[in-house]
Amino acid sequence: MPPKPVILPSLLSADFSALARDIDAVTEAGATILHLDIMDGHFVPNISFGPGVVKAIDRISGLTLDTHLMVTDPDAMLEPFRDAGADILTVHVEACTHLHRTVSRIRELGMKAGVSLNPATPLSTVTEILPYVDLVLIMSVNPGFGGQRYIPSSTEKIRQLADDVRRRGLDLVIEVDGGIDRTTAAAASGAGAQYLVAGNAVFGAGDIRSNFTTLQKLITT
Repeated sequence: MPPKPVILPSLLSADFSALARDIDAVTEAGATILHLDIMDGHFVPNISFGPGVVKAIDRISGLTLDTHLMVTDPDAMLEPFRDAGADILTVHVEACTHLHRTVSRIRELGMKAGVSLNPATPLSTVTEILPYVDLVLIMSVNPGFGGQRYIPSSTEKIRQLADDVRRRGLDLVIEVDGGIDRTTAAAASGAGAQYLVAGNAVFGAGDIRSNFTTLQKLITT
């Protein structure tokens, strides 16, 4: 039985001068998983934060940490992020020369293993790895920046992946990241996404608790 869809607040859009406050807000609203975008300035244009910040988040949150490595050399970062408290570690198919080895190592380190695809990367690139991962993350924007618009073709990509997962009887979660808001959340979850990452739609204008609650209702009603 696949898990019910849930909103994953993306801390990339939170106020880092009041990070504990923002984490408390989404926790009080019902969040169970936090999404952490790790950017190295090479795989994507921007730099976000590293294991030290993840360790601090782990200390103050107690929630599951869904850690997304948008980096050129993910293999060098598996143990540091495990030690920092990552529970789920997702790597990009575009960045891994030996993807099976990488996801196997993530699991050996005691984390759940995810693999992510950029918008222009076809689903065929992950066909062989699906039985070995716990999660597939469909990027619905080009990674590296918050606040981008959802790419409409992502909905069909999610649907095709969900159909393949059901057909093969696989046990994994489909996640979508990019442009998730009050307009796109229902379409993405309706297509089969169970984890929906939302940044600006949660931490942007308005009350954080209310923003989170509204999005969560949109994907579960």
